[in-house]
Amino acid sequence: MRRALTAVVVLAAGGAASAFLVNRGDTSQAADQTAVAVPVNTAKVAQQTLKDTETADGELGFGTTSATVNRTAGTITGVPDSGQELRRGHTVYSVDNKPTTLMYGALPAYRRLADGSEGTDVLQLEQNLSAMGYTGFTVDDEYTDATAEAVEEWQEDLGLDETGVVELGSVLFAPGHIRVDSVEAQEGAPIGPNQNVLTYTGTKKAVTVQLDAADQRLAKPQAKVDVTLPDGATVPGRVEKVSTVIIPAESPDKDPETKVEVIIAIDNQKAVAAWSLASVDVTFTASERKNVLTVPVSALVALREGGFGVEVSDGTASQYVPVKTGLFAGGQVEISGTGIKAGTAVGIPK
Repeated sequence: MRRALTAVVVLAAGGAASAFLVNRGDTSQAADQTAVAVPVNTAKVAQQTLKDTETADGELGFGTTSATVNRTAGTITGVPDSGQELRRGHTVYSVDNKPTTLMYGALPAYRRLADGSEGTDVLQLEQNLSAMGYTGFTVDDEYTDATAEAVEEWQEDLGLDETGVVELGSVLFAPGHIRVDSVEAQEGAPIGPNQNVLTYTGTKKAVTVQLDAADQRLAKPQAKVDVTLPDGATVPGRVEKVSTVIIPAESPDKDPETKVEVIIAIDNQKAVAAWSLASVDVTFTASERKNVLTVPVSALVALREGGFGVEVSDGTASQYVPVKTGLFAGGQVEISGTGIKAGTAVGIPK
């Protein structure tokens, strides 16, 4: 009778492993599993939902901060207050008493718009003019005479020269209504092109998390997360935005760090209303398997012929049974194989 040795590998949660050898039976038949002594330590196969989760530090605030950059030279004649909320049609700031108006749109203003202009920025402008009650034109991506007439009406209402032209700097496009985060310019101060006037955020509370680049798998757009607040309460959130940021080196002898910045949206704003800023814990679920059979990771043995197995015991004897592994999480591993079912006793190597 040929005898074989099987290496038993005890897997630790961090991926470390230690190996020892146990005798296997006659290997002339691959399916034959020789009975061995009953293991001293056993655990039962459980049926459960297995989640691969990780918790990271987060900061509750208002999410991403954006800067408003001035486009023309002049004197600052009006700025908002920090914390002030602005909506479509509101003045964000003024230079030489000419307002920069907030409008909604994903594409930043980048050029002068006039009769003959075409593009997404024209569509954004016309959508906003229409929403503010200015009509007489077709809402599309073409700036026509009719668009210019609507612009003239808007300019008249603002007390501006009725040129029918939207100069660069007269509109700030933002995704929605905004909250002024900080004001960098002062009324009465001179300002030139490309100088920061203020910074702004969205108006809803959100959580910002910076993950290591190796943990990017956790940051799946629209994935659900759990946010634990300072008082211990947990509220649901979802991944709204994922971006890569470079953290400058703290000293010349260190390298910059690459981080994955994740913005977590909180739908239940009442649950976070008590905090303007707070440190929170965010639990990400990288993957989930429902109603699967699991055993402690330490129950796995590495079979010499390849793959893994477990030592199945019936209380009087035991045998090694090959299994297929799935998700590893929380010290447990998903398994499947012939004869493996919930409640089956498996050995735990010492």
